[in-house]
Amino acid sequence: MSLTPGSKSRSATPTVFEQQREELVREIAVGMEQVLQNINRLNRNLESIISVGNEFSSVEALWSQFENFMGRPEGEKAEGGSREKEEQQEEGESELHKQDIADGKSELDG
Repeated sequence: MSLTPGSKSRSATPTVFEQQREELVREIAVGMEQVLQNINRLNRNLESIISVGNEFSSVEALWSQFENFMGRPEGEKAEGGSREKEEQQEEGESELHKQDIADGKSELDG
């Protein structure tokens, strides 16, 4: 195959289309790099916010206990922990009862 003189000169110098395409590819690459940097910055900020929030979890738990204690009527405050234990046992029994019912339904369906 022989090359014509015109085709040889065209391949050496890029066309207007190729120049514009290269410029657009460059702009896109720069834009994507900026997006990546901003996402990384956002991620770091979110991680720091979450870590600050986690530092207050023990304080929140303490205030919740205080709120629950102060919200009880006077008679229940004297009973204190025994009442809570009874409620937890009742909740556990009701959960077991719900599980037994669900198991019975699945056996009937199967």
